[in-house]
Amino acid sequence: MWNLPRTHPDRGRTAGTIRGFPLFGVPVRLHFTFILLVIFLVVTDLGSKQSSSSYAVFLLGLFASVLLHEMAHAFVATRFGVKTTEIVMFPIGGLSRMERMLHPSEELWISLAGPIVNLVVSAGIFGYMFYMHRAVAIQLSDLLQPTDANVVARLAYGNLLLAAFNLVPAFPMDGGRILRALLSYIRPEDQATRTAAWMGRMLAISMCVYGVVTQNFMLVFVAFFIYLGAAQESAAAMGRTLTHGIPVRAAMITEFHTLQHGNTIRDAANLLLSTSQQDFPVIHSEKIVGLLGRNLLLKALAAEGPDAYVAGVMDRDFLSLEPGMDLAEVLPLMAQAGRCALVMDEANLLGC
Repeated sequence: MWNLPRTHPDRGRTAGTIRGFPLFGVPVRLHFTFILLVIFLVVTDLGSKQSSSSYAVFLLGLFASVLLHEMAHAFVATRFGVKTTEIVMFPIGGLSRMERMLHPSEELWISLAGPIVNLVVSAGIFGYMFYMHRAVAIQLSDLLQPTDANVVARLAYGNLLLAAFNLVPAFPMDGGRILRALLSYIRPEDQATRTAAWMGRMLAISMCVYGVVTQNFMLVFVAFFIYLGAAQESAAAMGRTLTHGIPVRAAMITEFHTLQHGNTIRDAANLLLSTSQQDFPVIHSEKIVGLLGRNLLLKALAAEGPDAYVAGVMDRDFLSLEPGMDLAEVLPLMAQAGRCALVMDEANLLGC
């Protein structure tokens, strides 16, 4: 969930997301369910006592708070030499995807960074309110009735709530990652993950039951995402356990077809149709110079035509692995790259 070479901006993108905007070099994307949340909030605004402008300021403030939370993860990750490949905005918050699995100490500090930023923002807003002599006029009970007068106070409490929610010791919240990092010091990583994921599922089930009983279906909606995130993390941990200690050479394909530097898109398409292979190494003077995958081939066929050369459309920035690398470590890199990897011993192609 959380060193690849630079890749195409759409490669490895989380499914169901739409292109967003870059922030300090990190792509920020919106999950399609985030749009559903916006629609729900707009409908909710129709019955509130505040103006549309103040409501928009409040929503933008919350959005910025979540972005600050995620950028804090990304910033601390860079201090450990870990790149953040994307930030995905979900209805329950953001998700920062890292280029590799984190060590316990890295995960602990990266996970803590987000809630700490929200606490700092909340403290800053409360400090501003105190300085402006407005804190006395705002009661917590007043926040249940949104008005133009308590927008700033709601942002302060909103950041406080974001921090508290993310510190709950259950996946997929930051608190679950903190719990896993701490447990990893005394037990295997897969057991620590299962414990945090189990707590996430129990939290989701409890929230769902409470939401149904109280007819708070927004809570049920949030519980669904928490359960899904916890289940995915548990499955990922199981996969890492099953593949840990297995070298890449044991899983690579040794019988494969290649393309020559001077082949055309027509040649590549014929090879794609006549074999079950999806990605083709491109060779020039017995050296690997690129990789042509199925999606890239189809795009080139539509845009360039069948007579274009593969050398003009192939991916020169392919993922290369050494045969002795641990399979558990490289599988996240391959999923992130969105294509196969070439197994090479120096300049010799061994498999893919």
